[in-house]
Order: sequence, then C-alpha cells, then structure tokens
Amino acid sequence: MELDLDFVRAQFPAFSAEETRDWAFFENAGGSYVPATVSDRLARFFVDHKVQPYGAFALSKQAGEEMDESYAAIASLINAAEDEITIGPSTTLNFYILAQSLRHLLRVGDEIVVTNQDHEANIGCWRRLSQHGIVIREWRVGKADGELDLNDLEELISDKTRIVCCTLCSNLVGTHNDMAAIAEMAHRVGALVVADGVSYAPHVIPDMKSLGVDFYAYSTYKTFGTHQGVLWGSSEALKKTEGQGHFFNEEKSRYRLNPTGPQHAQIAALAGITEYFDDLHKHHFGESDLGVHERARQTFELVGDHEAKLANMLLDYLKDREDIRILGQDHATPGGRASTIAFHARAMPSKHIAEQLADSKIGVGAGDFYALRCVEALGMDPADGVVRVSMVHYNTVEEVTKLVETIDSILPGN
Repeated sequence: MELDLDFVRAQFPAFSAEETRDWAFFENAGGSYVPATVSDRLARFFVDHKVQPYGAFALSKQAGEEMDESYAAIASLINAAEDEITIGPSTTLNFYILAQSLRHLLRVGDEIVVTNQDHEANIGCWRRLSQHGIVIREWRVGKADGELDLNDLEELISDKTRIVCCTLCSNLVGTHNDMAAIAEMAHRVGALVVADGVSYAPHVIPDMKSLGVDFYAYSTYKTFGTHQGVLWGSSEALKKTEGQGHFFNEEKSRYRLNPTGPQHAQIAALAGITEYFDDLHKHHFGESDLGVHERARQTFELVGDHEAKLANMLLDYLKDREDIRILGQDHATPGGRASTIAFHARAMPSKHIAEQLADSKIGVGAGDFYALRCVEALGMDPADGVVRVSMVHYNTVEEVTKLVETIDSILPGN
C-alpha cells in the first residue's frame, strides 16, 4: 500500500490557498504546514472561547476541556503518561529550563557530554553550566561525513559523566543516531540521557516506553501543529528535576518546568495533529481498535516509505555531481536517514541557490540552521552554510522532479 497523496494534500489548506498552492515547499524542517484539523481548532478557540480556562463559567470550562484534550492527545501519540509531558513555547526554551532544573544535581568536576552535530538548543544550555565548574566533553562528528561514531562516545564517557545530550536526527546530516546504544552506554555509568527529537519527530512516531532515554523533546510546529515544544521525561527522571515555576505550582506537571505557563490557544489546537493522523489511518486502513499511538505508527510506515522514495530522487541526482557535497549518507532508508538533505555546491553560494529556486516557486532553506558547530566541524564557511531541502509526507514526486530539474538548470554543467 502507498500513501494516498491526493487525500493527504486535501487536508492542508496551504495546497489550495491562492498564495501557496503553486509552491513546492521544502523548508519543512523550519516549520511545516498545518492541516485544517489544527487551524480550525485554533480559530475556534480564538473566536468562540478566548478566555482564561478552567473557570466556573461555560466558556472557560470549554477552553480548559480543549486544552485537556490536547494534553491527552499528545501524550497518547508518543505513548506517554500525561503527567510526563510539559508543553512549552519552544524546544529551545524547554531545554534551557531542563538544564536549570538539573543543575542542583551537579558538582564541580562533574561532566556533561554534548555533540557538535546538534542544533544549538541542545548544546548551549548545557555548555553554560561550565560557568559553575561543570566539565563539558564534546562528542565530535567525523569531518568527512558529519556522522557520530559510537566508539568516540565510549572514550568520552566516564564515572564522572552525569548527562549525555544527543540528537536522534541532525537537522543537517539527517542520519538517525543509534539512541538505544547511546542510552545503554550512558546508563551504564548512571548518567541521564537527553534526546533532541525535533528533526526526528516529523518522520517517526517515537515510543517513550521503549526509546530508552530519560528526556525527549520535539517541536509541534515542525510536526504539523502550532508553535509549541513538547518535553517528555520518564517518571523517575522527572523526580530528579527541580521545579522552575512558581512555588505553588511545584506539584503541577504542566507548570513546574514551564514557568511561562501554558499557551492556551496554541495548546488547544494540538489535538488537531492526532485527529489528522487518525484521519490518515482511517482512510488507508479503515476502522480500527488500535490506540492513538499504534494507529500513528502504522500510518507512518507508509510515510517512511514515501519519504525515502522522495529523498533518494534528490540524493541520486546530487551524488552524481562532482561539484556538490552531500552532508551525511547518500541513500535514504526508513528509520536510517531522514528526508532532510543538506548540500553545498562549490560553484555557487548557498543563498544564491535558494534565491534562484524561489524564483521558480520552490522553497528551500540556506544557512547553518542553528547547527553552526556542525558546519564549522565539516570545514565549511558558516557565512555560506548549506542548502537544505527538507521533505515530509505531503511532498510529491512531481515537486522533487521540478526541484532536481531546476537545480540542474541553475548550476553550471557538471
């Protein structure tokens, strides 16, 4: 069975709206389109009951009920308990607050392992702790391919290691890191594992009961929802955190690691993500007794196959050009390499390529994408960066064909 792209795209208003319908949109890693199930919920909240939730009157109760629905939906999607998740304004802020919440566990000389492959969100907040005598150990990418070697991590971890921070999937390199192996190494010395799932979550539905990490974070605005960040922690790991909110919210799971408090309308709309995934599942598989998580996982098996097909169309073209350097692997497989592809062309600045593609109504990104350390480690000019093409399940073969043909027309002959 293949993913029904006509059905998929019919769920997204952007593909029929006059200003966006003619664009081939490949900057999904910066923020995806949203289905009508999300935008309708957001509009309804603002119009029908934009009031302080959880009050005594009807509109307030309804507002609270819609927020509750989203907390339950997101928890179910990732196979977690509701009191294990925090929904905050962004993953960057969630990581920063998490780092502060764990600081009380650390002593001078304790070590934290970070990579130079991650988005800065899962690097900078931990590096700041060096101001308090914490030693930062850097797990470095290979200079040729940008990938992380588990043997290097083995050498970095010691009995002084307290936290290991790593991405499940780089927003530039695209390879899925072996998080089970990483977690096993870290847990062997009693260290906590903090996983960045931002570039992983649009392509794979994670299972918090089997992933093996202590903390996991991702961004809902990159997974077809509103601009929020989800932070999950295992029940045991959360007990080790120190609340960062008001003292009277210390026992409230939604607030203790979210000092800003929940953003009402944005959270209320998030149930539209699982509603959309359920619609996809029903369309492809019919009625089912499976739970939310299991339905989404089954649907995303189709998603993975489709995205790998699209990615390999572009990778097959790029790897045949001697003037182009691909970051990461040059072949995509479901669960192995994501359909986020970054490349650098020797003949033309990355920004110019993006601008010329935009002239043909093709949207890609250019820059370092907050992975500056990775760009520098690969010996590239941060001012130029890379071109990033990030595809998700609603992209089509026709769009990728247009992309390849346009790149070929822009760049000088191979």
